Formats: sequence, structure tokens, C-alpha cells
Amino acid sequence: MAKYYYKKSRRLNGVKILSLIIVLLGAGLFLYVFFPILSWQIYFAPVFASQNLEIPIPKTAFVSNQNIGNLIYNAGRSLTTDYTQAGNWYPNFNPAGVKNGKNYTLSIPKIGISNANVTNMNGDLSKQLVQYNSDSLPPFKGNNVIYGHSTLPQLFDPKNYKTIFANLYKVVVGDIIEITVDGATYNYKIQTITVVEPEDTSVLAQNFGDSFITLITCTPPGTVWKRLIVRAKIEKL
Repeated sequence: MAKYYYKKSRRLNGVKILSLIIVLLGAGLFLYVFFPILSWQIYFAPVFASQNLEIPIPKTAFVSNQNIGNLIYNAGRSLTTDYTQAGNWYPNFNPAGVKNGKNYTLSIPKIGISNANVTNMNGDLSKQLVQYNSDSLPPFKGNNVIYGHSTLPQLFDPKNYKTIFANLYKVVVGDIIEITVDGATYNYKIQTITVVEPEDTSVLAQNFGDSFITLITCTPPGTVWKRLIVRAKIEKL
């Protein structure tokens, strides 16, 4: 019985490989844009639902081509903007100039953050938390706005300033933020937790009615699409 052998076409194999590469690139782009949304549903939405807070990306945000385009635009912006520099978070906002340069520490026992460094003299968020305004300082009256990085919750490391606020979504109203200045520790009780658009600078507004801490980080995880705002007020001694 005669046997026949067929040699596969190298050209055909090349086309298959190229097709596979294109498919993988497309899948990678899809995951880059939409995986943070899925992870939001897994990690964040259940927690915020229990607090009666609206999730940052409502389902209605995906019904129009314009909104899909905005998501892709913001995904691209995250690749071209250095968000380790505090000045790039709100480029159209100019805080009051430095009056009193200060370093202090912040602790959030609920999520395992202990004695994280905070400064208003350096905007490098890869090395510390940054108080972006300098017209007030804790524990004195004023709104002290502190920026910090976040990422996917499974990458959280309380000692790594690029991931330090990854679990900030777990805090609830009534939890305590501890601020230590010059050896004295002050407790700030969380009053509100909200999510706003990245262009919303109202959260930066000064308020000398009491001493406040406002923590700001990006959300959903792995994106810069929205801002998670945690505001706390000093507890009276």
C-alpha cells in the first residue's frame, strides 16, 4: 500500500502565526480597557453597595459610543501621563504656595497602613503620600488634601507608596485615620466617602471651619477614570 506524505506550507503557518498575534493583541487591549471594570464589580461594588454609594462607572455609562470612546481615551491618557507626580492629578488646579513645609505620618488601622510618610514639600507619590495644599496643616483648622496611589487590591503593599491606597475602598464612615505630627497623634473620624469625576476640583476646596483630612486616590482599580474621596474630621480631645 502506497504511503503519501504532505509537507505543510510554511507560508500557511506564517499566516496562522500572524493571525494569532493579532488576536492576542486585540485581547490584550480589550482586557486593558475592560478588566478594571470587571475587577471593580468583584472588589468595589459590593462594598460600596453596603454603604449606599453609587459605583463610579454606572452601567448606563456604557450605552453610547461616546462613553466607550471616553474610556479608551482615559486608558490611553494613563499611559502618557506620569501620575507619580502630584501636579499631574489636577493640572488646572493651582494650590496655595508653601507657607509651612512639613512632614508627618498617617495611619489607617482598618486597612493596615501604619506611619506612612506625608509631605507638602515634594510631589513625588512614589516615595510618600503628598499633601498637595500648603495653606493648612493638621491638627489646625483647614482641609488637608492628601494624594496617594492605588492599584489592583491583590497588589496592595502598605509599605509601597505606588500601591498604598489599593484597599482604601474598604474603609467605612466612622473609621479612624491617625495623624501624627511632632510626636502627637490626632484621630480623624471618616465622615463621607464619595466618587467624583477626575476633573472635579470641588473636593479640593479649603474649609477652615474645623480640621479635616481629605484622602484622594484613583478608581476603579488600575485606572485613572474616577477619584475616590475619603473625608475625615478631627475628633475633639
